[in-house]
Amino acid sequence: MKTEKKIRALIVDDEALSRQIVLEYLASHPEIEVIGECSNGFEAVKEITEQDPDLVFLDIQMPKLNGFEVLELIDKKMAVVFITAYDQYALKAFEVHAVDYLLKPFSQQRFDEALSQAKAGFLSKSFPRIPEMAAVTQSGDLILERLLVREGSQVHVLPAETVDYVEAQDDYIQIQAGGRSYLKQMTLSELETQLDRKRFLRIHRSYILNIERITKIELYAKDSRVVILKDGKRLPISRSGYDKIKKLL
Repeated sequence: MKTEKKIRALIVDDEALSRQIVLEYLASHPEIEVIGECSNGFEAVKEITEQDPDLVFLDIQMPKLNGFEVLELIDKKMAVVFITAYDQYALKAFEVHAVDYLLKPFSQQRFDEALSQAKAGFLSKSFPRIPEMAAVTQSGDLILERLLVREGSQVHVLPAETVDYVEAQDDYIQIQAGGRSYLKQMTLSELETQLDRKRFLRIHRSYILNIERITKIELYAKDSRVVILKDGKRLPISRSGYDKIKKLL
């Protein structure tokens, strides 16, 4: 007799009690194999990358990285059930096509409903890739307070105020911050919509600049200018970029 393949699940929550409750609720579901537990976002990124789970029970509010930031750093196709004590994230959770959103405390019955939806999704193979989910979490009116860059198994968290400038590199951006460069798969236009426009300006089709780094602006040629940063770096400014700077400074 052919044995059905089990659904491999990962539990991510910074509260040990919450992880234990999920484990207890899963005990009555032999078709689910729990492959691990994570207590923070960094652990989650590592485990998801290495173990490739089918299903993740993901807390939203966690230290170091929150649940939405975890998704931003993952390039997988999997089902996500969000678990949180805060109902203000519900709309965003469904915008990123989460299977379900469990508000703590939740009952076994409510948990089973979420699990049933996840299993139905596996049958229809309707789960989006995580980058598609993350693209939605990055949109909206929220100002980006930090940038996340993944280098292999290492995750860099860059506070926005530490960024000097960002340069377009085809489908990537090169972030200059704290004396070094970081490469991230994202377009300059996507990033522009998320940054604080009182601090960051698109001064050129290839550059976004933290205006606090400006020391002076020089005329380079007729109708052509460059901005000189505090570290001596020179960046080109388009005519529209110069107009933006004049209005803001």
